[in-house]
Amino acid sequence: MSVRKISKKFSVQSVEASELKSTKLSLLGESTEAYAGIPTEVVDEDIEAEDEDNTQLNLFEEDGKALPPMSNWFGKLAAYTGGIEPTVGETKQLREKQTKSNDNKRLGTILGVFLPCCQNIFGILLFVRVGWITGVAGALQTFLIVLLCCSCTMLTALSMSAIATNGKVPAGGSYFMISRSIGPAFGGAVGILFYLGTTIASAMYLVGAVEVFLKYIFPQASLFGDITSDAALFNNTRVYGTILLFIVMCCVFMGIRFVSRFAAVSLAAVLISIICVYLGIFTVNSSRSPFVCALGGRLLSQDFVTVNGTVECHKNVTGPIYDVYCSNPETATDESCAFFNANNISYFPAMPGLTSKKFFENFLQSYYREKGQAYDNIDFPADRKYGQGPNIADVTSSFMLLLGIYFPSVTGIMAGSNRSGDLTNPQKSIPLGTILAIAMTSFVYLSSPLLFAAICDGSVMRDKFGESYGGILLVAAFAWPHFWVILIGSCLSTIGAGLQSLTGAPRLLQAIAQDNVMPFLNVFKVITKRGEPLRAQLLCYGIAQLGILIASIDHLTPLITMFFLMCYGFVNLATMLNGFLKEPSWRPRFRFYHWFLSFIGLCLCIALMFISSWYYTIVAWALAFAIYKYIEFRGASKEWGDATRGLQMSTAKQAILKLGNKPIHTKKLATTDFSLFTTG
Repeated sequence: MSVRKISKKFSVQSVEASELKSTKLSLLGESTEAYAGIPTEVVDEDIEAEDEDNTQLNLFEEDGKALPPMSNWFGKLAAYTGGIEPTVGETKQLREKQTKSNDNKRLGTILGVFLPCCQNIFGILLFVRVGWITGVAGALQTFLIVLLCCSCTMLTALSMSAIATNGKVPAGGSYFMISRSIGPAFGGAVGILFYLGTTIASAMYLVGAVEVFLKYIFPQASLFGDITSDAALFNNTRVYGTILLFIVMCCVFMGIRFVSRFAAVSLAAVLISIICVYLGIFTVNSSRSPFVCALGGRLLSQDFVTVNGTVECHKNVTGPIYDVYCSNPETATDESCAFFNANNISYFPAMPGLTSKKFFENFLQSYYREKGQAYDNIDFPADRKYGQGPNIADVTSSFMLLLGIYFPSVTGIMAGSNRSGDLTNPQKSIPLGTILAIAMTSFVYLSSPLLFAAICDGSVMRDKFGESYGGILLVAAFAWPHFWVILIGSCLSTIGAGLQSLTGAPRLLQAIAQDNVMPFLNVFKVITKRGEPLRAQLLCYGIAQLGILIASIDHLTPLITMFFLMCYGFVNLATMLNGFLKEPSWRPRFRFYHWFLSFIGLCLCIALMFISSWYYTIVAWALAFAIYKYIEFRGASKEWGDATRGLQMSTAKQAILKLGNKPIHTKKLATTDFSLFTTG
């Protein structure tokens, strides 16, 4: 029989609240002495959590409940919202609706946590950067980069699962869940960092969508000349990114209902695209692959060797290659002609299919270069006027820089907790759904560089924008059944991710402002009659616009990496302290949690920050420290439980116990006056 039903059976109106609480504790098998000195709110919260857990132990109910019809499940799938965090006003409305509805209308693990996490973790970087990173770093080092990033998020998910199962899970998203567990100062710092990371990530998504549009779908739309030059690409990205941001923000201003409708479309697009990529990996061969032309080991741009729609990949004196290198007085030099004569022309498939030969060729070799250097030969400069654009490094690369570029692709693990108020059983769904989502996405991320290395030529993967095979996105070139599936799918999924980020970030800021922990944010606590945080949306619009002006995925990703790693580091720190100190109120029901795992997660977050960029790390830590101290001095009037306070108490206790009954020397004796007051 459930605790709630037993309490109702044995409670009498004349029984005091304290006696009823003692009855509940005894029925739970807990001694009331174990709760001595614990705040009433903590005990009540734990009892309510036990009530939720024991709803599955109703011995005297009917043996089984009728399973919901399949139409209910499809109805939930159609109403999928993508894990957008509600505002305070929306949370109250949801609670009122949920009290009037049955549990069949609430979300389970798959629709409530697993799918939102998958949608937010899978992003634009899988489509536009993983192949290039594999070609530059090699399959082995790329695998290590992915493994480090996925290990960081998995350890953080374990820590977050401990928080989610420590008492009743509050409605309102990851910020509420974390801040109520680690205190206002830590919670506010985590919330602000999470907010900034989410807002800048929205700019990265939109910049990625513009890159796919301009580079691979409609390059003729360039407003500033040749799209292959960095200046033209950046300026075009700023213009089109600003337009796209305005359109997306108009959708955001229309309300969460409109955004939620697009969430299902975005989810379908990203899942279909990934399936098509993997089908293409196992079906691509020389007959389906595009061909590339190379002079020696240096790829040539397809536009450079194409005349009247025909590829002229040969050394004949009538061909375009000989003309530019040896004949044309405007381009030909003694060095270029000597290079032409010394190397052979080859024409081969860019993706010949799964072969062990290609895999071992691309497994160990790395090609880290400074910006402007040639990938194949550092000593011999590459020049675009000779069609050698595919071989030129457009950004400086190293293991550390590539790790910073890649890490944002594994973020999004907190999306499932954003709708904690909608879940039937949050304590079960949040840990299970989040860990399953990370496991599945990690499998895709870990296998993709190994599979790419086995089917693609290394020089083709280093051709960042596909100039050597017609300006096609690498994963789209071998995807099945057609490259347009990937181009359209990646655009839709990326715009959808940006739309959800710009919808969720203002709600996160409004939630922080609503807690009154940072007085200067009070202006953002105001919401409209429809429950929309308009002022917070306008601020997000401005920050995202600044990110659009950066106009480069490779420059935005290190910033996002810092903010999310700081956020994840705080989560691991808080759970590590609570677990190590064994606070009475810290009793997570998640079985696979241990404070040492959180310690490893914290160390990994710090290590990844310094590996990615030590100067960005210093700035991020300074920002977090400033937020923490500001809340501590100005806004920490609320007491939700602080992990650092527990550390101070434990340290003081250990210091006093160490003194024991040891005599104190007169030189070290410091007298203290104590005054006792009585009240009453």
